[in-house]
Amino acid sequence: MQKSLEQNTRKHSLRLAFLQGIVCFSVLSSVAVKAEPAITSNVLSIEAAVELAQKNDPWLVKNKHTQNAVESMSVAVGTLPDPKMTVALANLPTDTFDFDQEPMTQFKVGVTQMFPRGDTLELKQQQLEISGTQFPFQRGDRRAKLAVMVSGLWLEAYRAQESIALIEKDRPLFEQLADVAEASYASALGRTRQQDIIRAQLEITRLDDRLTKLRQKQEMAVEQLSQWLSESFRDRYLDTTGPAALVSWSSLELKRNIPDVPMLNKDLYTSRLEANPQTLYEYFSNHPAVSALDKKIEVSDAGVELARQSYKPEWAINASYAYRDDAQNGSDRADFVSVGVTFDLPFFTEKRQDKQVESAMSRSLSVKTEKWMLIRKMIADFEKSRTQLKRLNERQKLYANELLPQMNEQAEASLTAYTNDDGDFAEVVRARIAVLNAQINALNIDVDMQKTIIQLNYYFMKNAEEIIAGNRDAGELK
Repeated sequence: MQKSLEQNTRKHSLRLAFLQGIVCFSVLSSVAVKAEPAITSNVLSIEAAVELAQKNDPWLVKNKHTQNAVESMSVAVGTLPDPKMTVALANLPTDTFDFDQEPMTQFKVGVTQMFPRGDTLELKQQQLEISGTQFPFQRGDRRAKLAVMVSGLWLEAYRAQESIALIEKDRPLFEQLADVAEASYASALGRTRQQDIIRAQLEITRLDDRLTKLRQKQEMAVEQLSQWLSESFRDRYLDTTGPAALVSWSSLELKRNIPDVPMLNKDLYTSRLEANPQTLYEYFSNHPAVSALDKKIEVSDAGVELARQSYKPEWAINASYAYRDDAQNGSDRADFVSVGVTFDLPFFTEKRQDKQVESAMSRSLSVKTEKWMLIRKMIADFEKSRTQLKRLNERQKLYANELLPQMNEQAEASLTAYTNDDGDFAEVVRARIAVLNAQINALNIDVDMQKTIIQLNYYFMKNAEEIIAGNRDAGELK
């Protein structure tokens, strides 16, 4: 009787210690979740990452130089070609090579000036001037695409970083479960079996494997970010307090709070009805990528008019002065002056001029088709992203309001049942793993929502700053 009483007391003490450990860990975990992480000197925000990528992008520099080259060339092509000068010695006798022997021997100096066909010069200049205006739109679209791409890389690194934090937060709990199971098995109290100990150790090993995979993903995402951010980390971009210094990639951390990116034209997403294609067309027509194509269309239209100039003749005016020496008997010989006009006769136009115009018109239609294809793709991508965002929003509410609370209740219930010798240890482990997986799934939903919002903002932005900041702090197109 006394021995049975002692066993029950020890059994009760073990359960009590187990519950106290679990409760203590849960309290510490909740405090750790609520507490703000300390800001280190190597913290990078999503806004700083985008700003650095846009600042350090060599493509933007290349595009600016290309624009300067086109603008300079537009001045050059609008100028008449340089005149051609001719210097010749004509009709020199080969028997004596005397300049004054024959009356037709002359020293000639001539000048020829070409005049291109019709309005060719003006149209070429106009064509290049229009072409130069598309580059600012190209740079605007490039900066916007950089914002979307770099934000995606940042969010992927953030996803891995926060998943690691969730696992590391729960790992001590699984270690506690393993310790308690081992102690219970060693004392031969309760319903703990050897397979429960093995199961607990196995789950810890699986957590370690997940941590390794997540660290690999985080490192890969950070290294991909390094391609766009280079090593230009300075105080103005990071939360640093000391002097400017380069930051090591291995020690880089991301801001712990997930960004809350404002949505542009939110009404289009929240509406239950599909967006009117005409409304979307009006929005997308102002997009920098479409505006750049509009300028390209204007260039191709000017090319059609330029090709039509081939039906007009090309002119050339030439003038020459011919000097003649006095005759050998001393008589004077008059000098000669010649003036002439040269032009071609575009009579046979079927296989040249007609085909040139036809080719220019086909190029123009090709660019216009390219514009419609782009807008159609943007409308389709918008509807796809809109649907995705709608479902992600539904899942986010489901996880926050139902799934996560239910998972936590199940985990607590299975733990209580186990401590009362009315449950299975494997069920306790499965419940805790399910809670951890649900937390990671909720994190994935939050990250995917931000990535989708950023992608949708790309379609409606007027300049790249709006993608992350919404309509606030939006600068002018550069």
